Amino acid sequence: MKRMNRLFFIAFIGGLVTLVSCKKSWACHEENISSAGGDDSHNQGQNCMQCHNSTGEGEGCFNVAGTLYQSDLLNTQNGGKVELFTEANGGGTLKYTIDIDSKGNFYSTAAIDFQGLYPKITSLTGATIAMNSSLSSGACNSCHGASTIKLGLD
Repeated sequence: MKRMNRLFFIAFIGGLVTLVSCKKSWACHEENISSAGGDDSHNQGQNCMQCHNSTGEGEGCFNVAGTLYQSDLLNTQNGGKVELFTEANGGGTLKYTIDIDSKGNFYSTAAIDFQGLYPKITSLTGATIAMNSSLSSGACNSCHGASTIKLGLD
């Protein structure tokens, strides 16, 4: 009986060590999508994907993420939506919609094929801004607020 308890204990500890060491390998299987009115986000204006990746500390691996500001480019928006279309300026077919949360951030772990997609952002007041070039990545803050102007609307 002692031998059985010892084997069980060794198997339990081995399983626990395996589970802990594989924790981040499951990171990209965790769903994390912004929602209207949500307030779980943080680090507005930073490149979310620096942490929200398979080796980072963020919850889930983001495929698209960014921050929307008010037109003053200082304060963040309190909602709105990001839509991804097949043509520039909101034309063609709408493929994806991501809500902007109460802190101005939008993010999604959903699988998105960015090839040939064009973003259009709409604030709660109905103001819009759209890109006329297609996306190469969903890491919006890696350019906007870094090498190009922040995204701002009234």
